[in-house]
Amino acid sequence: MRCMGRPIVIAHHLIFTAYGWWLPNDPRGSSSHTIRCDVIGELGELHHGRKRVQPASGEIREFYREAAKRLKHQLLLFDDADRREIGAAFEDVITDERYTCWACAIMPDHIHLLIRKHKHTAEQMIEHLQHTSRLRLRARNQRNPIHPTWGGPGWKVFLDHPDEVRRTIGYIEGNPMKIGLPAQRWGFICDYDGWPLHAGHSPRSPYARALRAAGRYS
Repeated sequence: MRCMGRPIVIAHHLIFTAYGWWLPNDPRGSSSHTIRCDVIGELGELHHGRKRVQPASGEIREFYREAAKRLKHQLLLFDDADRREIGAAFEDVITDERYTCWACAIMPDHIHLLIRKHKHTAEQMIEHLQHTSRLRLRARNQRNPIHPTWGGPGWKVFLDHPDEVRRTIGYIEGNPMKIGLPAQRWGFICDYDGWPLHAGHSPRSPYARALRAAGRYS
């Protein structure tokens, strides 16, 4: 039984990377606890969590130049054509599964999506999105059939308040411009209306009651 006052998840910020682009011993830190490949382990020590002091961009580039020599598959970035196909694949999944997506950024080496809670778990959403996009890239001859495309199951951030959703939308939408890409506006994106505190919501809904018990409802 859920305790009153405990947050109710309303959305998932999903993040996953292209193959090989965020290794366990990445100089910036990672979410990994172990390095399972000895030749990758030779590149440097594992640091669990994001480092407080981030390395210079040159150090990161050098790390991945060395990593590219040791990885089993080619280290590839998503170009414009790849991003279009990935976006089309995501649209198929989001339409077929009836996900509500409030933001998406398809970057050269990683993905950000913000999706409303659903009967599927965050892990299942990532699995569906990766599987469909991997098959589409292979079908368009944009990836070798044996290339993994994706670098693992990724990770997720659970959001429990509309203010967090709005902040995350801004963060995701700003990602492409930070590296000189144009703003992205995918056809499967829905405008966020403040759900579940949207206009006309019931102040007696389970979500509103939980927020009120936590002192976060006004």
